Amino acid sequence: MSDRHILTAVAWPYANGPRHIGHVSGFGVPSDVFSRYQRMAGNKVLMVSGTDEHGTPITVAADAEGVSPQQIADRNNRIIVGDLTGLGLSYDLFTRTTTANHAAVSQEIFLGLLKNGYVFPQTTLGAISPSTGRTLPDRYIEGTCPICGYDGARGDQCDNCGNQLDPVDLVNPVSKINGETPKFVESEHWFLDLPAFAKALGDWLGTRRSWRPNVLNFSVNLLEDLKPRSYTRDIDWGIRIPLPDWRERDDKRIYVWFDAVVGYLSASIEWARRSGDPEAWRQWWQSPDADAYYFMGKDNIVFHAEIWPAQLLGYNGAGDKGGTPGSYGALNLPTEVVSSEFLTMEGKKFSSSRRVVIYVRDFLERYDADALRYFIAVAGPENQDTDFTWAEFRRRNNDELVAGWGNLVNRSISMAAKNVGAVPQPGDLADADRDLLATTSGAFGTVGDLLGRNRQKAAINEAMRVVGEANKYLSDQAPWKLKEDPARRDSVLFTALQAIKDCNGLLSPFLPHAAQQVHELLGGEGTWSVAPRIEEVTDLDDGRPYPVITGDYETGQAVWASVPITPGTPLAAPKPVFTKLDESIVEEELARFTEGTP
Repeated sequence: MSDRHILTAVAWPYANGPRHIGHVSGFGVPSDVFSRYQRMAGNKVLMVSGTDEHGTPITVAADAEGVSPQQIADRNNRIIVGDLTGLGLSYDLFTRTTTANHAAVSQEIFLGLLKNGYVFPQTTLGAISPSTGRTLPDRYIEGTCPICGYDGARGDQCDNCGNQLDPVDLVNPVSKINGETPKFVESEHWFLDLPAFAKALGDWLGTRRSWRPNVLNFSVNLLEDLKPRSYTRDIDWGIRIPLPDWRERDDKRIYVWFDAVVGYLSASIEWARRSGDPEAWRQWWQSPDADAYYFMGKDNIVFHAEIWPAQLLGYNGAGDKGGTPGSYGALNLPTEVVSSEFLTMEGKKFSSSRRVVIYVRDFLERYDADALRYFIAVAGPENQDTDFTWAEFRRRNNDELVAGWGNLVNRSISMAAKNVGAVPQPGDLADADRDLLATTSGAFGTVGDLLGRNRQKAAINEAMRVVGEANKYLSDQAPWKLKEDPARRDSVLFTALQAIKDCNGLLSPFLPHAAQQVHELLGGEGTWSVAPRIEEVTDLDDGRPYPVITGDYETGQAVWASVPITPGTPLAAPKPVFTKLDESIVEEELARFTEGTP
């Protein structure tokens, strides 16, 4: 056990619409598994995020509906908060980027970078729509990548080769909004001097030993072609630029990506302010012993392994130009950027516009949250793109959760409840009993090591292997055949129930809802796995209402260790922990998919 301070920084879901299961497979479930494990291990976790609410896609959605961007953000923020709470994601604070606190923190980071000479003004060519005269954001321009030739590169980045781009560099650029060829006109902006961080970023990445190789290699390769990047945008929805002659301009804002990553810091500060100790965030951001893990999909690596570290280095005064830390003081860089690959659906890329999508809220209306959490953990895109199919989801649910783990729980507790009515008092344990308990208790070391290194797929496979050992033990010992030897029967059932308690601990980070049920089926009282809750709050500075996700996670009983069960604890006949899925759900879901409905 230890008491390290661990920041779990979770990618901010964009509030232009509901999130689908592909999104939560990258940022959501892995970050929660990690946080729940770290809390069980005795560490002080601060898990923060929120909805990312600025930028062009929200203004486009607002224009289409004839409402304000804030109305779009408010509606989708509430939907996303409900979805993530339903999945059991244990945020200490899930907030939003339209708070006054977030604007103030984002502006402070900008001013710190300016003070140290890392942002500078420059006139550049910006794209506008010839028919409307409105600015076209980089992400809404597509063309052929000038570097790799990929047809479909965006104006800010090529998803094929990963290089940063400018819209003017694209071959045959067109507007994604209306298909027009954009017109390029001069516009003044502030730029982040990324080349000034090449050495500092290289030195930092050179010390990152434990990262997933694909993430580290991609991040290092980014350093080969660092160019200044525009910190501001021609847009009227976002955080104002905190400078004379810029602050009141309606056509210039901080680029949404530069304010979104600041959200990890602003959310930590908001959490501290709400906790009653406004300085509490510093333990996670400034302590030399604190660690910070950032969770996202692979399309966000650039901003978490290059842009945000550069912003932090510049604010700290640690780039080529030196400088001194801003008013917050020096801030810690990420310990690890934990990026997952992409989840596809029935062989196709998720696309809300093309209706190739399973929204989280629709999924949770029909299936258990832990069934989805399990699939993402055991078969998700941890280190390679993975396909979600309904047939495989059903198979995993029925063969592994129901027939494997659920069956072990059900038959063991049923026999103990029927024969004894309580956890049996064991006699002398046999070698087979001691061997199983050594396996289940010893797995905390193995599985915990894997979880601490973000090898979650290997961790859950090891936990389920242990479940398999317990099932084999029960079949081999056959307590149902020991009616004439009740002392041995009770020793076997005691051993099986202790193994179940151990396995439940091992699976708690992955299956928090089921873990609470199993805790209660074993006669446990109170809360084992704490669920997140939605709390209605008001903005700390301007009083606007909004919902947040939070929770009292330190009140849970879950610990990362074998906890002895107590003989004599009353047991009742159990109810099934997991729901077996009928074969018909595959055809039903595929029919929804082919009809183009979510």
